[in-house]
Amino acid sequence: MDNAIRLDSIVKIYPGVKALDGVSFSIEKGHVHSLVGENGAGKSTLIKVISGAVVPDSGTIYVDEKSYSRMNPALSGELGIGVIYQEYNLVPSLSVLENVFLGYRVGGKFFPDTKKMRERLNEVMDRLDIRLDPDAMVSTLSVAEQQFVEITKSLVRNVKVLIMDEPSATLSNKDVDKLFDVITHLKEEGVTVIYISHRMEEIFRISDDVTVMRDGKHIFTGPISEVDTHSLITMMVGREISETYPERHSPIGEAVLEVEHLYGNGDRDISFVLHKGEILGLAGLVGAGRTELAKVLYGAVPKEKGIIRVKGKEVTFRNPEDAVACGIGLIPEDRKGEGAFLNYSILWNSVIMALKKDARGIFVDDKKMEKKAEELSKTFQIKAPSLEQLVRNLSGGNQQKTVLAKTFAADTDILIFDEPTRGIDIGVKHDIYKLMNEIAERGVSIIMISSEMEELIGMSDRILVLHEGDMMGEVPKERFDSRYILKLASGIKEE
Repeated sequence: MDNAIRLDSIVKIYPGVKALDGVSFSIEKGHVHSLVGENGAGKSTLIKVISGAVVPDSGTIYVDEKSYSRMNPALSGELGIGVIYQEYNLVPSLSVLENVFLGYRVGGKFFPDTKKMRERLNEVMDRLDIRLDPDAMVSTLSVAEQQFVEITKSLVRNVKVLIMDEPSATLSNKDVDKLFDVITHLKEEGVTVIYISHRMEEIFRISDDVTVMRDGKHIFTGPISEVDTHSLITMMVGREISETYPERHSPIGEAVLEVEHLYGNGDRDISFVLHKGEILGLAGLVGAGRTELAKVLYGAVPKEKGIIRVKGKEVTFRNPEDAVACGIGLIPEDRKGEGAFLNYSILWNSVIMALKKDARGIFVDDKKMEKKAEELSKTFQIKAPSLEQLVRNLSGGNQQKTVLAKTFAADTDILIFDEPTRGIDIGVKHDIYKLMNEIAERGVSIIMISSEMEELIGMSDRILVLHEGDMMGEVPKERFDSRYILKLASGIKEE
């Protein structure tokens, strides 16, 4: 076996946490090698060790069989190792050309050779069949185009190993297909790709080999042909998961939310009814208007016209506080930017929405709030050393559970979940699904926005489909079919 990278007994310890516990495995040259595991398994720490962003406490890194006790970003760059993180490292106010060659001089001693830069950029784009305007500002590009700028940036530096961290998390299905075409081109050129994703279908579609990590330990490395979805998930979570989507048992009750001919935030003439204990799926492609509708229903954006009734009473929301007062909560898609207060504790996040209700004037009963936070932490299975842990230090799944606890603390009757499991590993996904079912069984009604068709079909009682701000149809459970729903989402109605 000709290895691009070999890891031997890598250890990294943070205060109270052994992030990497003697990790050893090899990555073959020219292969697509997927790295999987639950949030907190050690994947991010490991790729930072390889790229030089984190110094291991012990162990050896071999690149082309040459040994290193530690890396640094400059050294990893010289060795041809590139990383594309989930949060792109681009400057929005600079052009594609400027971003691609930022920090990488081509040409003369004092001034860059713009002509050679353009030739090099066009050469790389031609090789990968990527089409980007070199003079376009990055701020004007789509998410997928920014992804390709990052890939191109690595390739002009003659990268030999490219690490991609959740590259498809924000891409449409069409853009994912294009991304995989680019990865295939890279593989054909002998580039080694380390691919990190929570999406099982992608792992099996693109990988040659797979490594499983759990709790900082190496669990398995081998050809993707040696495993199936069930065995991979079992190794990731360390337990059997008998079913991806738990059975629904909650009875569907009376109407709790009625929307009639609603206009606002780009959506037009939206009408539907949500019932007590129901999980109502909201489907659509990128730009369909799903998140836009959620923001109107939550009072973050005012409606233009139409009627909203909550429990039979017509309401008008001037702001989210009005919606919360009516028992409506929103779990936003961007849990870090909009859902949680990252620099505050789990305790603070859990009770902030309940302070106004539970406080006596300007006074807060600390013991009562702590007890409430403990109950919420237990209910939503938040895993942390203590309630004083800062939310920014939690895994993605536990951040999502904290946002859920925060929203639920306000005595919410209607919950809007916008992409509830995006970026969350399979084990925690199952936990979130179980929590959603338990909440519905208590009589809470849920609107679930999801870009994952299996998730919509597996969790919903009914599905509404939007296309570019228009309502395309309502699909009852007995008619659930991915092709039919995708057809509606593409703007095609049956005659």
